[in-house]
Amino acid sequence: MSSPAETPRILYCRCAYAQVVPQETKDAVLRHLSEGGAAFDSVADLCEMSARRDPRLKTIAAGGPLKIAACHRRAVQWLFHSAEAPLNGESVDIVNMRTLSPAEACARLDAPDISPT
Repeated sequence: MSSPAETPRILYCRCAYAQVVPQETKDAVLRHLSEGGAAFDSVADLCEMSARRDPRLKTIAAGGPLKIAACHRRAVQWLFHSAEAPLNGESVDIVNMRTLSPAEACARLDAPDISPT
């Protein structure tokens, strides 16, 4: 769990190539993040970054509490592991835009805590 004083960073994956997240969910979550006050980083596709072993994944993984808006937890963890940038399971909340409604995903991203499960 992250401490209350340490606000988790947010990473938004557009899933540009895999097309596994519903377009309406991606659009709604991105709109919510863009209109909200929290800073966030956006990447085109974590799958592609992992395949290229993009060094930014190591920086992201080492950066402290993190919320990742993407797809299934196991897939995101594997992508980082495959890129030799394993995530700390205790300080990462993976928000599954594939299964959550846009409202549920936005609520999870807005929550101040980390829910590692």
